Formats: sequence, C-alpha cells, structure tokens
Amino acid sequence: MTTQREVVLELDDNQLGATLSLPPSPRGIVIFAHGSGSGRHSPRNIFVAQTLNASGIATLLLDLLTIDEDDIDRRTAALRFDIALLARRVDLATDWCKMQPELQALRIGYFGASTGAGAALLAASTRDDVDAVVSRGGRPDLAGDALGDVEAPTLLIVGERDPKVLEMNRTAAAQLRTHFEIAIVPGATHLFEEPGTLERVAELAVRWFVRYLSPAPA
Repeated sequence: MTTQREVVLELDDNQLGATLSLPPSPRGIVIFAHGSGSGRHSPRNIFVAQTLNASGIATLLLDLLTIDEDDIDRRTAALRFDIALLARRVDLATDWCKMQPELQALRIGYFGASTGAGAALLAASTRDDVDAVVSRGGRPDLAGDALGDVEAPTLLIVGERDPKVLEMNRTAAAQLRTHFEIAIVPGATHLFEEPGTLERVAELAVRWFVRYLSPAPA
C-alpha cells in the first residue's frame, strides 16, 4: 500500500508545500513540476502520480511557488513564466530528495506539465543524476539553449488536437541531443480532458519511467 504524507520543503528560505507518496520498495521517484497557475493539487497530475505509485514509483507533487508568490501569480500570471525560478525550485527539491534517507538511493525522474516542462528540462540540463524526463502538454521550448545540455532520456507527450504546442515540442525536440520520443495522443486537446486521453498519458509516463528508473540488474 502506498503511504502518503504532506511535507514542507525549506528551499532558499522559502517554504514550499509538497505531497510525498511512497509505494512499498519503490523503484524510483518522480518529481512533478507544475505550471501555468497549477500546483500539487492539480487533479490531472494527481491522477498520473497515482498511476505511477501503483506501478511502484514514488512521487513528489511539489508547489513551485510559495503561498504569497502564488497569490501574485494568480493576479498577474507573471511568475509561471519565470522558468529560471521554477527550475531552481525543481533543482533544490531534487537535492532535498537526495538528503532523505528513504529517498536518497532512488533514481530520479521529472514530470513537467505546461510551463513546468520547461522548468523540469532546464533543471535537468544542470544535473547528471536525473534519469528520465516526461512532459505533458508542455512547453519544452522555454528551456531555451539548455535543451542541448539535457542528458536524461525525454518523452514529450502532446495532444493530437493541440497543434501549436505540438509544433513547439517538435521544434524543441530538434535541439535535444539525448534520446527523445514524441508521443501524440489521438483526439486529445491541450488539457487531455477527452475520455481516455489522460489515462493514455499516465500509461505512457509509466512505461517511460519504469524503463529508465528501474535499478540495473545485478
């Protein structure tokens, strides 16, 4: 049975809320980078996280903004595009995981949605201990030139009926030097609200993370 608890991460003198879910003997942990005004209570990311948990992967659903910052962002929509700030928070959350006795030996993956995908890839570009990245309807282009420094295998999931974001993903993928795949979900729009489309996202994410986060055979 997966155990779940709310935690508060003290990062750069800021307090960020997070939900840590641990299945028995997890094969790895995935840190979620939300975007576009979302946070750890995003129902779509919670669904994906629960699917990962059922497959033996731990998850950390993390608020990338403090309560005060989130209030500012909801009024101005400014901080959700501060990719350097968001990537810094993802990076620090990764360090936090490395310091927890129950997590420090686990392989690490990132799951980014919307602008959070750019933050996840920017954070991954500065580390050699991130083993996989998955983007859902994301903006990997926001990672800019750092895309060429990403070493983690990257899966870009985009809805078939989200042509602008699909084009952005294709353009960004051309800058990646690591192994990548683009998965197009049939009939899906940007938020994957159509029946069965979010389930497909979760299935694709599970396959990717199981492939790259599983411990190497002895």
